[in-house]
Amino acid sequence: MSWQPIEPHFDELIHAPTRLRIVAALATATDLEFTALEESVGISTSLLSKHLKTLEDGGYVDLEKRPQVFGRPRTWVRLTPSGRRRYLAHVEALRQMLPGPEDMPEVEAPG
Repeated sequence: MSWQPIEPHFDELIHAPTRLRIVAALATATDLEFTALEESVGISTSLLSKHLKTLEDGGYVDLEKRPQVFGRPRTWVRLTPSGRRRYLAHVEALRQMLPGPEDMPEVEAPG
């Protein structure tokens, strides 16, 4: 697989604020345990499950149940390669919407 530059693309599915926070958190790691992701994003278990289902159906994330030595299996979440590229393309599209320094109006200091 060869490296390709990220082409900006506004992504409606991950632009929803909660899903954007989920994907941004996942982009910081190889994978995250469900509870850690839940705490990081600061939402309920049911809401996180709902958004992860949407992201999984869209091909953005993979979920994996891993057995534990003690207790119940834990769910781990990771961005798919496609999900990571689509997230980066969305971030680039958002950056292009921001004005550059040359576009900023001059503001006088209060005084």
